[in-house]
Amino acid sequence: MDDLETQLQRFFPRLEPALRAELLQEATLKDLPEGEFIIRTGQYLKSSILLLNGLLKVYRQDEEGHEFLLYFLEPGHACALSMLCAVREEQSEISAQAVTPAQVLLVPMHVAERWLTKYPSWHMFVIGTYRERFEELLQTLDAVAFTSLDERLLFYLRKNQQFKGNQLRISHQQIAMELNSSREVISRLLKKLEQRGVLTLHRNFIELHQPA
Repeated sequence: MDDLETQLQRFFPRLEPALRAELLQEATLKDLPEGEFIIRTGQYLKSSILLLNGLLKVYRQDEEGHEFLLYFLEPGHACALSMLCAVREEQSEISAQAVTPAQVLLVPMHVAERWLTKYPSWHMFVIGTYRERFEELLQTLDAVAFTSLDERLLFYLRKNQQFKGNQLRISHQQIAMELNSSREVISRLLKKLEQRGVLTLHRNFIELHQPA
């Protein structure tokens, strides 16, 4: 794996060299195994979260444990909702969990606020992060309102394939929870995708075929 400085240059190329140097000094590097939470609902946040490696899912969860997937976070991006909660000193209303093994940088909020006036590239990065996450939230709302569940399911599977490979060891129940559906409906849609040649269902995993 590349060293941290190389990763910063690769995934955050628009940040000034001086800012990347401060990131190395001020931020804390944290490794997340698959399934670990970096944010939990109700948690108070003191840092902004930048993703270096892996894939995170950001979602809402109700009192009964039903999940609503908001967006995925990929390398080179930051969690805008974590920034908002940290700035406003409010409890988080979302959870963020590692879909794959991941690496994140935790930037203390007082440092991130100082950079807003010190580094123009950080100011633009924060604004861009808010804009991108807002656009993704709109896409999620559009998908729920105007897109069929089978299309949402296929997008979900392809996103996981991008980071996990063709063999997804994920249960029908877990997919149903993340897409706010039922296991029976998801199983039926997966069977239809199998009939279309998109995937093959095995006992313990789903094998996705490459798109034509």
